[in-house]
Amino acid sequence: MLQQIKQWIARRRAGITGNIAPENTPKPKTPGDQLLTECRLIVLDLETTGLHPGKDEVIAVGAVAISVGAIDLSDQFDLVLRRPELDITQTVLIHGIGPEALTQGHETEDALLFLLEWMNGDPILAYHSAFDQKFLEKTLKAELGYTQNHTWMDVADVLPAFFPDAKTGGKGLDHWADYFGLEVSARHHAASDALATAELTLIALNKARKEGLKTLRELHDKLRYHRRLRNIHHN
Repeated sequence: MLQQIKQWIARRRAGITGNIAPENTPKPKTPGDQLLTECRLIVLDLETTGLHPGKDEVIAVGAVAISVGAIDLSDQFDLVLRRPELDITQTVLIHGIGPEALTQGHETEDALLFLLEWMNGDPILAYHSAFDQKFLEKTLKAELGYTQNHTWMDVADVLPAFFPDAKTGGKGLDHWADYFGLEVSARHHAASDALATAELTLIALNKARKEGLKTLRELHDKLRYHRRLRNIHHN
């Protein structure tokens, strides 16, 4: 990935790729008749300076693609952004990204443009996706003026929708990973968390296919129905 983005940035700065602008990046795709066994999904995780989108900032992006019903380890995104001006004193012990890493990271604009091209407009999944969505949309707008709406799905909704009777002992990523016997190599590292989330997503997608769901639209509708039922029960 590092070599790939270096080559991409070099071509961009040499003008070989043309005038790359946010409006020229791939258009977001809507859930339709794409088969779950064939479509490409992006599983994403962010590291930030804190928990509040209004005042905190993105410092690292990790993502992996699910293609043709499998995790494609050759199709990943793992970058620390160059943001040396940010104060990470309150969170460095959580994510392990220190001042030196932020100084040596990739230029934010280049990294975000590359991310948009790499995602190719494909639907995005994340664990507690509202958090990642708010941060990423805020950063894309602030850095690139990019405001297109991507399709997001919350893996924290996907799992209980297909495993309603699972006794996980909690609702966190670690609880679900433990329930299915998955090992998470390095928590609070964006790429590692994205990979763990992708593994959980695959488990849910396999269950979805066993239940007869075939398309991305059917999966999207199932999640919407699950959220509606949950909200009714909470009221």
